[in-house]
Amino acid sequence: MEQQQAHWAENIILADAEHIDKVTFDLTVNFERMLGRRIPQADMSRWAECIALDGGLRQGDHQTNVILIHDKEHSALSNFTPASYSQELSGQAFSGPLGEFIFSSIPTSPLADKQQLFADTLAFLLTVSTVKRLMVIPDENNYQRVRDVIRNADSTDKHITVFAMQPMPGGQFAQEILGFSLLSALGINPDEIRPDV
Repeated sequence: MEQQQAHWAENIILADAEHIDKVTFDLTVNFERMLGRRIPQADMSRWAECIALDGGLRQGDHQTNVILIHDKEHSALSNFTPASYSQELSGQAFSGPLGEFIFSSIPTSPLADKQQLFADTLAFLLTVSTVKRLMVIPDENNYQRVRDVIRNADSTDKHITVFAMQPMPGGQFAQEILGFSLLSALGINPDEIRPDV
C-alpha cells in the first residue's frame, strides 16, 4: 500500500463488505414484509454516493476511493449490484454529481483475519497525507478496535465519519446511521415508511 500512497484520493470509503451485505439482507427481508412488495438488489453506486453525502462530501469534482474488505472465501456480494469483486467492482469507476468513485477490494489472507485487516488498513489510511475525509463502515463487533485505531492516530487533520446501525459509544469522529444509505440504495422511499399522520 505504501507504494500507492500518492494515488489515494482525498476521500475514502472503507467498508466491511460482509457487514454491509448482511445489514442489506436484513433490511430487505424486513421491508419486503412491511411494504408488501419485492425489494430489488441494492445499487452499489447509489449507496456509495449516499455514504459520501452522509460523510460530508458535497457536489463537485471530487475523487473517492471505495475500498471493500472481504473474506477471501467470498467472490461477490449477495445483496448488491454490481456484486463480483474481481469482475465488476475492483478497478471500476463511475462519475456523478459528487465526482468520481473508484472501487477496489481487499480479500483477507492467512496472515490476518478480517477485523485485523480492516483495522490495519484504516491505520494506514490515517497516515496518508492526501486523504482528507474517511468514511468508515466496520462490522459492529470491530467497532472498539476501530475507535482505538482512530484515537491512537498521530494525525487529527482528517474528517472521519463512522457508520453503524445505532449510535455507538463516542470517539474522535462523527457518527452516522448506516441504514439510511442502504434504504436509499434499495429504492425504499422515506414516504413509504412514514406512518400516516
